[in-house]
This record gives sequence, C-alpha cells and structure tokens, in this order.
Amino acid sequence: MNATAEISAECASQWQTPLDIRALRHALGSYPTGVAIVTSRAACGRPVGLTINSFASLSLDPPLVLWSLSSRSPSMAAFCDSRYFCINVLASNQDGLARAFANPDVADKFALVPPYSSPERMPLIPGSLSSFVCATELAQEAGDHKLFVGRVLRYYSEAGEPAVYHRGRFTKLQELRI
Repeated sequence: MNATAEISAECASQWQTPLDIRALRHALGSYPTGVAIVTSRAACGRPVGLTINSFASLSLDPPLVLWSLSSRSPSMAAFCDSRYFCINVLASNQDGLARAFANPDVADKFALVPPYSSPERMPLIPGSLSSFVCATELAQEAGDHKLFVGRVLRYYSEAGEPAVYHRGRFTKLQELRI
C-alpha cells in the first residue's frame, strides 16, 4: 500500500458519520475567526448589538459583507426590521466587551460602551479596529440561522491587533518571524 492510500484510509476512519453535532462544533472551532459586534436599532430607536464571529467579506464590486444570526436570537426582529446594520471589528483588548455582548444576561450592553452614531443612526463601538455601516441587501433563512448580506455604505479602519477566537477561547495573533 502506498503512503497516499494509507493517509486516505487513516483520514476516512476519522470521518464522523452520522454527524455528532458536539464533535462538529469542536471541529469547526479549529478555524480561528475574528470577533465583531454587529449593531442596529430596534423600531423604537433603542440600540441593539451582539457578538458574532460569522462576519466575512463577500464582494468588492459591489462592496458586500455577510454575517449570520441564530433564528432563536431575541434580537432577530430588530435586525430584520432595520434597513441598516453595522459590523464593528473588535481589537484584541476588547474581549471583555465581546463577552458582555454575547451574554444574554447583560440587559443594557450599551451602558458598558456608549456608542457613536453614523449618519444612518447605526451604533458604532468606540475602539473598534474597523466599522462597516451597511444597507441590508438580503436576509434569508439558512438552516438554524438567518444569513444577512449588506452593502457597505461607509467604513472606518485603523491599525491594531484584532480580537481572535479559536477553540472556544480568545487568543492572540503571533507575528510571523522570518
């Protein structure tokens, strides 16, 4: 048997079929992600926000980004009813803020960090490395989540180290040394 066949057989023996959801979640956690807080406003004008790691660039022409929200999220109506949202990419020193915005027991998340407002009245998180104000282009069911696609209307960006999440915890990027 050649080495390729041995490796393939070894890999095949590790495949999880049928899918074990807990093991799948752990495997997906091997992919490090950036951390962001997505914000909007409820119909009453109250700011809403939550921590996400599902943010991604989709297209540069036109400028589109995407993110997803659990179908069970209490913030779902606010994001579905608003014409806009803002993705605030967090800096490495904002992991406490990320935890607070991820915690459903924190009633007034914006008491922790009073936001700035964009011309569209979207809450911008101070200290973020980047903020992207977007017009909602698409909100579509995708499994147990809703996928949001937004057209970037304006953005802000500055240098710094991003918040990174990997294997269930916050971590740091290591500088590449050549």
